[in-house]
Amino acid sequence: MKVTIVNQEKKTDDALEQFSIDVLTGLCSKPKNLPAKYFYDDEGSKIFQKITQHEDYYPTRSEFNILSKIADTLPELLKEDEIDIIELGVGDGHKSKLVIDGFTRAKTKVNFYPIDISREAMNLLNTNIQENELLSIEGIVSEYFQGLTHIRENSTNKKLVLFLGSNIGNFNNVQVQGFLRRLWLCLNNDDYILIGFDLKKDINKLLTAYNDSAGHTTNFNLNLLTRINRELGGNFDLSKFQHFGTYNPSLGAMLSYLLSLEAQDVEIKSLERSFHFKPYEAIHLEYSFKYIESDIEFLSGHTGFEVIDHFYDDNKYFTDSLWKTKK
Repeated sequence: MKVTIVNQEKKTDDALEQFSIDVLTGLCSKPKNLPAKYFYDDEGSKIFQKITQHEDYYPTRSEFNILSKIADTLPELLKEDEIDIIELGVGDGHKSKLVIDGFTRAKTKVNFYPIDISREAMNLLNTNIQENELLSIEGIVSEYFQGLTHIRENSTNKKLVLFLGSNIGNFNNVQVQGFLRRLWLCLNNDDYILIGFDLKKDINKLLTAYNDSAGHTTNFNLNLLTRINRELGGNFDLSKFQHFGTYNPSLGAMLSYLLSLEAQDVEIKSLERSFHFKPYEAIHLEYSFKYIESDIEFLSGHTGFEVIDHFYDDNKYFTDSLWKTKK
């Protein structure tokens, strides 16, 4: 598998500076917060794979069920002899392999472009998907939109963008429209996107999934503090913080927090300051918004796309929605 690193040389210092700014801004805010995008360093990517494989976490199984059912349907709908399949945030590639295999069974030539900010994600992918006479792979290590721009500059094929899992749910109602519109700008007329949406359901099912019994979600969240310690010179004591995940029915979203178990001060050397935590003060880390079908139709119609179909798992816990770009 070929791996292309887009703008990495000039990005490294800028990315660390932006990380510093975001940590400073977040920990000075009331309530304190840290952006979820910083979860996914190499170690975070590994831990997230453990979350997705745990029995308490239904979204991965649900989406796997969907993709298994529609793998041979997608080539019939798109009707292309050659296609670029682009995945935003590839993970270990198990789900994208289902889609790719459907196209190659239909004798469609596939150029697969997984895009991820983590080089480790490419290593995970490389163990699960191998090139063959109908499949070429070029891994792109970059931010999503930089990667999409790189691909668009180098290929004129019809594109199918995969944004799987429940990643779309990490954006609030304003951010999600901005993200989808930027995605629209990176695509051509009649290109396609397949987006995973976690659906509203019994609250207990959600609470169990986001507070898994193995503690993987706890480790995933605490790894963000480890990253701050490593990259910014922080002295967070992980034993003094507790993961807490809950559902807000007014927002229609799961929320993840880390709670300070005692009054404490945390120094971050690169920021040249300390931050005080009161007992049980929270750092908000992540939203995970849940949807109903009308929400999905609204987003599509307001960001330049047309819904082709919604595909559901057997329990209707999750949907992968196929959209076409309209310009």
